[in-house]
Amino acid sequence: MDVLPLRLKPFSPDRRKRSLALLTLVLPAALLFLGSCKKLPGPDSGFDMDALPLAMLSDYGLFDGPLVDLEPGEYLMPYTLNTPLFTDYAHKARHIYLPPGERMTYLGPEEIDFPVGTLIFKTFFYPDDFRTPEGPRRILETRVLAHHEDGWQAYGYRWNDAQTDAENKVTGKVVDVAWIDEAGANRSTNYIIPNVVECENCHQIGDPLQPLGPKPRNLNGTYSYPSGPANQLAYWAAEDWLEGAPDPSAVDALPLFADPASGSLDARARAYLDVNCAHCHRPEGDAENSGLYLNLENDNEGALGICKTPVAAGGGSGGLDYAIVPGQPDSSFLLYRMISTDLDEAMPELGRTIEHTQGVALIRDWIAALPGDPCD
Repeated sequence: MDVLPLRLKPFSPDRRKRSLALLTLVLPAALLFLGSCKKLPGPDSGFDMDALPLAMLSDYGLFDGPLVDLEPGEYLMPYTLNTPLFTDYAHKARHIYLPPGERMTYLGPEEIDFPVGTLIFKTFFYPDDFRTPEGPRRILETRVLAHHEDGWQAYGYRWNDAQTDAENKVTGKVVDVAWIDEAGANRSTNYIIPNVVECENCHQIGDPLQPLGPKPRNLNGTYSYPSGPANQLAYWAAEDWLEGAPDPSAVDALPLFADPASGSLDARARAYLDVNCAHCHRPEGDAENSGLYLNLENDNEGALGICKTPVAAGGGSGGLDYAIVPGQPDSSFLLYRMISTDLDEAMPELGRTIEHTQGVALIRDWIAALPGDPCD
């Protein structure tokens, strides 16, 4: 089909004059209107917290380049933890967003005050080969903690198979994953993406939700920034992200549980139990009624589990009489529950479907080295 050329009728002199007059009247008003418009909520002005959660992870606009690269943009601060929570060997990328002009405030070795509008992102992934963790990988989920005026809320994002984006989901899912471990062995598990309620249960200490990982003593270590390795607390202070923090040398650093050079056997075992168990096993936690308190501040041997009989373990005790028997790890039901993968016995209850070999070995060695007589 032939297409006729578009012919515009030229302006007449009178019509041109009328158009210019109209433009003279409209243009200043239009510019005034645009100048009075508020900038749309987003990374450079702070998010509209009432609009969260956004539908897609990409909607936040916080990462540079392809989302799958998880390259933090200028409004994201990456971080790591000395001793992280074990989640079926998944690797994690962690990032914090602060509204422009806001800062975190150091309140003590256990607490940071995050301003309203803070977003904390934790992305879970499996490298195809753990011997080359920077190589190909599969991202499964990103969890977001958002600090609203009335407290923290948790949101979950599930990555698509194409690894191009992640969609907000309330429900959980079981995902088959496989990888090659550091020894070159083929491994696999049924990874469980929690639902939002399960996320909230873990992060609820006392009544309010709160972040678990980013505590000063667990942040008091080195991160490799583009400018080079630096202590995280010192770097955050220098970049004006954190105020009120003392010199890192004045903050007791949580040891790296798998690194004997970072602390004694007792210190590393207590760090591991604090991070993996104490969000529930503490006086204000969900497992308060058990009387087993594994938080680092607890110095009561009975509450720590030494010669402590079960209160609420039921069949989860494996027929054993005490949580910890000094010198006898195989008689201690704390270790038994760390090894078990039975849904009614396994501890922690969420985030673990297989045994954490390194963690079990650490706690086994710790119990074996505990002084004292066997329990009566």
